Amino acid sequence: MNTPSDPTYVPYKGIRKLIGSRMHESMSSQAQLTLNTSANASGLLSVRKIAKDQAAAKGLPNITINDLVCWTVARTLPRFPDVNAVFEADEQRIAQHTRVNLGIAVDTPRGLVVANVQDAHDMALSDLSRTVARYIDECRAGSIDMDLLSGGTFTVTNLGSLGIETFTPIVNIPQAAILGVCAIRDTAARGADGSIVLQPRMGLSLTIDHRVVDGAPGSRFLQELVKGLEAIEAETAALFA
Repeated sequence: MNTPSDPTYVPYKGIRKLIGSRMHESMSSQAQLTLNTSANASGLLSVRKIAKDQAAAKGLPNITINDLVCWTVARTLPRFPDVNAVFEADEQRIAQHTRVNLGIAVDTPRGLVVANVQDAHDMALSDLSRTVARYIDECRAGSIDMDLLSGGTFTVTNLGSLGIETFTPIVNIPQAAILGVCAIRDTAARGADGSIVLQPRMGLSLTIDHRVVDGAPGSRFLQELVKGLEAIEAETAALFA
């Protein structure tokens, strides 16, 4: 008869303890609410294919679906400073931003790390893609500049590549909101002629700190983000012309 092996004990210290402390503080200090929606991902998949096919010929980086989402998020946020906000507890005030320092959540061998892309709203798609790729590599190698691990105004975390269809991301304090990007899956939808068709849709989960931003403004941000994602082919046409 087989018997269970003894457990492996992992010390609760270092980055694992830091992550746990910050996640616990986030959940215990904020009034968090998650809003879920989805976007037609047909355009995202089309642009991703075009980018992959033309990258070498046009000198472009490996533009991923996540890059396209982050670029659209960064371009949408300046119109929603109540979502692109930080709660400054010591001063008891909310700092609403029109500049976007976009946090990118990175899975590393040591645990979750968030690197912040400064002024992401002003970056071209190719520049953002290169920056995100570099930060991901540096986070995983443990060589990321520590100054880039703070100062973010909004964070994107993506579990779509792992097949997660919906989840409840935890806000990266002191920020007021975080976007969870979920898997793309075929979903029944009504076509232009009224027939039922399968449409690739990407799940989006926005968690907000209800002390800072209400559900309606958060929902309006998601509506505009969905519009931007669904118009991604037109928005990137010049890059591949």
